Amino acid sequence: MGPPPASRPGALTRNIAAGLASSAWTALLGLAVVPLYLKYLGLEAYGLIGFFATTQALFQVLDMGLAQTMNREIARCAAADDLPQGRRLLHSLAVVYWAAAAAIALLMLLLGPWIADHWLKPGRVQRESVTHAVVLMGAVIACRWPISLYQGALNGLQRLALSSAVAVGMTTLASGGAIVVLMFVSRTIEAFFIWQAVVGLIYALTIRSLSWTVLGRSAGLRFDRQQLQRVWGYSLGMGGIAISALVFTQLDKALLSKLLGLADFGRYVLASTIVAGLYVLVTPLFNAVYPRFSQLVALGDSVQLTDLYRLGTRLLSSVLFPIAVVLAVLAREVIAFWTGNEQLAGAVAPLVALLSAGSALHGVMYFPFALQLAYGLPRVALTINLVLLVVQVPLVITCAYSMGALGGALSWLVLHVLYLLLGTWLTHRQVLPGIGRKWLLLDVGVPLCVALLLAAVLRYAVVPLEWPPALKLLTGAALGVTVIAAEIATSPRMYSVLARNIRPRTSPM
Repeated sequence: MGPPPASRPGALTRNIAAGLASSAWTALLGLAVVPLYLKYLGLEAYGLIGFFATTQALFQVLDMGLAQTMNREIARCAAADDLPQGRRLLHSLAVVYWAAAAAIALLMLLLGPWIADHWLKPGRVQRESVTHAVVLMGAVIACRWPISLYQGALNGLQRLALSSAVAVGMTTLASGGAIVVLMFVSRTIEAFFIWQAVVGLIYALTIRSLSWTVLGRSAGLRFDRQQLQRVWGYSLGMGGIAISALVFTQLDKALLSKLLGLADFGRYVLASTIVAGLYVLVTPLFNAVYPRFSQLVALGDSVQLTDLYRLGTRLLSSVLFPIAVVLAVLAREVIAFWTGNEQLAGAVAPLVALLSAGSALHGVMYFPFALQLAYGLPRVALTINLVLLVVQVPLVITCAYSMGALGGALSWLVLHVLYLLLGTWLTHRQVLPGIGRKWLLLDVGVPLCVALLLAAVLRYAVVPLEWPPALKLLTGAALGVTVIAAEIATSPRMYSVLARNIRPRTSPM
């Protein structure tokens, strides 16, 4: 009998490649359609799209960590060759998810008029259109709601290639179809959200069918309260993490949607959209290594776990930091080239610079987070979030009130500097003790110092040049790629650990 699907040789390599391809396509497509959204809808309506993204993220509180729990439990069931238990858990959680979807749609239907009247500050967009848009946001969120559960099941089985292929197709349909609707059917925000709801429902039904096909169906599955009780403790910890993490990632946007007009908020959303491209690297790596970490913990292989943990961080830091630096220093050129609007570029560039720096630090902390979850210690992440919350809430409120959008971006950077330091210390008091300092100084610190040198070169040698934005961007990209290649080439340890953990090799059948 061969190894289970989740542990077949080369699975990690394929999953990372599939995740990167999916994230890259999603990010590129998202960036490509933004200028068209601005053209057909305007900056204020684009602000409503940003408010929708924030609202969707805030509703993740209701998930209570169940999607990540599904991921972990399926990975463990695969390692133990006990998939029937995974099927029972998926069926029981699916009942909860579809009920929650209906509740979300009803809640947004009831709250729509109040949000339009008392929270958002529309300018030229009619109040009735804003109300309709908010109600339709609820429909979109509800249709998309069960997707994360079924993705968790597929990712736990390390079928990330399949999950990514579906994501690419549905993202293309959602974004490309929206442009077609706006061009030929109706140039209204209501039409945009109706289309997103239709695609969201198709996505949910498709990923549901595929997850059951891969996992296998069992006759007579019924809602099993004991399955929920079995994972409830872990899920509650994950839910606490989700709630506190939402405060960190969405508080700035939630406050600014109230404090700023929709046009100014739209600029902040635009900056966030650009910076979100950094997670093209982070998210697929997390989705690939988290179930692998869970398996190595279950097998008690701390040596290979440590190697993979440090290797992954070093690789991510060596690639992510230079990209973030190029984006931060050449933010004005990026936006001017992308939108063709110099005035907009000048207003948004400082936000992009600060958000890029904070997001890069946030990205490397995904690896300690995956380690905490793999060990079944969500309380560590929850403790980190609660400690930072004491600092972050007054920081965001003060900065947002005094500096507006720029204050929100500044608070994001400060928060993640603290997160890097505190998170490293608390994580490695509990998990893989003794390597925290090496991880911070060598696997994060060295690539960070190299990236800062790149920032200095770009700032003082490239930015002052009287070149077109496109030429500056090409120069910055070439320097960034050179730095990335040099860092990887000068680290022999990366190759040895890659060979041990990722390179396909034969295995007995």
